[in-house]
Amino acid sequence: MTTTPTTPVDIDWSTLGFSYIRTDLRYLSRWKDGAWDAGTLTEDNVLHISEGSTALHYGQQCFEGLKAYRTKDGSIHIFRPDQNAARMRRSCRRLLMPEISDEQFIGAVKQVVQANERFIPPYGTGGSLYIRPYVIGVGDNIGVRSAPEFLFGVFCLPVGPYFKGGLTPQNFIVSDYDRAAPNGTGAAKVGGNYAASLMPGQQAKQTVIEGRHFADAIYLDPETHTKIEEVGAANFYAVTRDGRFVTPRSPSILASITKYSLLYLAEHRLNMPVEEGDVYIDRLDGYTEAGACGTAAVITPIGGIQYGDEFHVFYSETEAGPVTRRLYDELVGIQYGDVEAPEGWIVKI
Repeated sequence: MTTTPTTPVDIDWSTLGFSYIRTDLRYLSRWKDGAWDAGTLTEDNVLHISEGSTALHYGQQCFEGLKAYRTKDGSIHIFRPDQNAARMRRSCRRLLMPEISDEQFIGAVKQVVQANERFIPPYGTGGSLYIRPYVIGVGDNIGVRSAPEFLFGVFCLPVGPYFKGGLTPQNFIVSDYDRAAPNGTGAAKVGGNYAASLMPGQQAKQTVIEGRHFADAIYLDPETHTKIEEVGAANFYAVTRDGRFVTPRSPSILASITKYSLLYLAEHRLNMPVEEGDVYIDRLDGYTEAGACGTAAVITPIGGIQYGDEFHVFYSETEAGPVTRRLYDELVGIQYGDVEAPEGWIVKI
């Protein structure tokens, strides 16, 4: 039998980073004989799976990332879990894995958040509870085929900012590598896409040009290598000189829930024209601000982009632009309960 500890955790919230911290309980459900079981909470953070599992050999797995927040009055907010559930279903379909219903997905997330409430960083620390759902193919197998069984799991951990320094601009460098193939799995949140990014990401971080360091790689579209697609593991956005909020559109981009939240907020809260379209790497002079956005990073302003021998600065290398700051304040305010949320964006615990 599992219990939910209530004693405080010994964590210095002010120095919290983005790294694994074992929490008390996690959720596991197994798919077998055509159906998911009811699932259960367990203290064990080690998976016991067959050595022939398709997740290990053929990459049949997907995952999600979302957050829970402690508000000023002490309550708990989960941000847009229905959108993560929908995206996970799309990933499962792409990899021939059984889908998870909204009811089971959101129910599992709620159970894990409630069971690990003591790990949610206090309001005002800038921290949150990062939640990682995943589906993996398991069971005895060796052929290239869909797995005979699957595991759906959810675990969580307290995190601070993904990039240190908060809303501080970071510089990025364009990679010669592709993140995904033109008709591949780029739009699904699968591990293979991230494995492909490890080498170019490391190379970007090790590169120094004229004393300038880079936080990660910029990936161009794999078909023509002329358009920006993603920034490391995050989506890209930019603000045009005539005040439009623009994000790239491509079948090989992972649809970021943060990005679509920003598109909505830019249009409905900042009254900006918004669009998804092509962002050509050789036309950066047309943008006054740019940023990376995602669940982990939230919003990271882009100071500048290195493309070949040229380095383009957007608003500033040292401070966020006005649109980026307004969007950040609006989004984070909604997540922490300080700003009214659009209908359906917040699930309260």
